Amino acid sequence: MHLTLSASDHRPAAAAEPQGGIAGWAAGLVETFGGPGAGAAIALENVFPPLPSEVILPLTGFAASQGVLSIASALFWTTLGSVVGAVVLYGVGAVFGRERMHAWWAKLPLVKASDLVRTEAWFARHGTKAVLLGRMVPVFRSLISVPAGVERMPLPVFVALTTAGSLVWNTVLVMAGYLLGDQWDVVRAYVGVASKVVLVLAVVALAVYVTMRVRGRGREKP
Repeated sequence: MHLTLSASDHRPAAAAEPQGGIAGWAAGLVETFGGPGAGAAIALENVFPPLPSEVILPLTGFAASQGVLSIASALFWTTLGSVVGAVVLYGVGAVFGRERMHAWWAKLPLVKASDLVRTEAWFARHGTKAVLLGRMVPVFRSLISVPAGVERMPLPVFVALTTAGSLVWNTVLVMAGYLLGDQWDVVRAYVGVASKVVLVLAVVALAVYVTMRVRGRGREKP
């Protein structure tokens, strides 16, 4: 497949750009708008995690290898998009607020108010590391912004940490797509495996937590 560039654009076209699905949609944005298009796609990926960065970023790197945009432009705009999307979710957490979070938490089964208090205390101690490293973990790279907003982490600190973590993640995947060329899609397979591992670990941790909570309540009964 070939990118269809305008007659006035003499840059070489990408040779293996897909036409359908999310990859085709992202490729269309990059082809039409260049770096800003890639940034918009990543901003949406942060707000809607089902949109896969492991497709958008390597595809952007591949487009850079074909001269559609520069590596510097790709990294600048995708990192800016990551920060914009993260700030949107931070705002959701901030609007939701601590009081609403506690009210909602109190209605959930198998949890205690003290659990949330401990979680807040943990985030107060380790929130900076959670936000920085969380930006490099599939799935949680988007979700970590919400508790940061709920806990009202100082916005300049949040933006700085998000920028640093996102730049590392984006650089790895964009450069992978750049170096792999028309084999850019290989990146999706490897990152997809990592995403599944993270999800499995999260499910196992949740199952262990629920089991321990149910057993604990059973012991409390006379």
